[in-house]
Amino acid sequence: MSDGPTGERAVAAPTAPPVLDFHVRLAPRPGARERLLSTLDDCGLDRAVVCAGGTIDLDRLSRQLIQGGYVETDADNDAVLEACAGTGGRLVPFFFANPHRSSGHYRERAAEFRGLEISPAVHGVGLTDPRVAELVGIAAEFGHPVYVVCLDRRGAGVADLVDLARLFPEVNFVLGHSGIGNIDFYALTLIQDDPNILLETSGGYTCVAEAALSRLGAGRVLFGSEYPLQHPTVELAKFQALRIPPDQWRQVAWDNAHRLLGEEKW
Repeated sequence: MSDGPTGERAVAAPTAPPVLDFHVRLAPRPGARERLLSTLDDCGLDRAVVCAGGTIDLDRLSRQLIQGGYVETDADNDAVLEACAGTGGRLVPFFFANPHRSSGHYRERAAEFRGLEISPAVHGVGLTDPRVAELVGIAAEFGHPVYVVCLDRRGAGVADLVDLARLFPEVNFVLGHSGIGNIDFYALTLIQDDPNILLETSGGYTCVAEAALSRLGAGRVLFGSEYPLQHPTVELAKFQALRIPPDQWRQVAWDNAHRLLGEEKW
């Protein structure tokens, strides 16, 4: 045993249920739903928040992350809805917005979804853009949490997310992928004083997850995997290595997600 991030004597975080993976993707490909459900079963994950994948080729996405650029392609939100249907709430659909389209497209469909994703990495529209504010305003009306992927780019950074969150204090935002890069302690500093911003931990180093628990508290940290780009067992191993107290793991893996979704804890 070792001391956890709060200084308590801790035990290994359980990998058994209940666990809700707050960030998986589903591309509109044959068998994708079945592979996702099988992976959840294999990893002992009870539920998952599902966003559309396959909107952009990964080679192009990686180039855009470095050089800039964007696509105007719509995500296949219908495929996400179809995959989530009939799962008894096990798969939870989020709407992947395209700011190049009218915000009315999201408004018309919002009641079918449980949350919103905005990605400057894909569509190239910064968080300071009025089109993004329109989308967040609709999310506020429907009680949707907003998942955001930030970039080291003007208008799309974590500081810009903080400004957006302060404009909409009634909206819960989720900073995806542990911030920018895999060792973004600065993101924790930037969001620390804004309780409506939570951190989803996929992709970041273990030290960032540990610091998030210490600086933000377990009530503002969410487990996510970014499946299928990252296997859930890799992300589960980060928390098992931290050996955090079981009550903290319960918050990270289950309770916080249900609070954001406006649900009772199962």
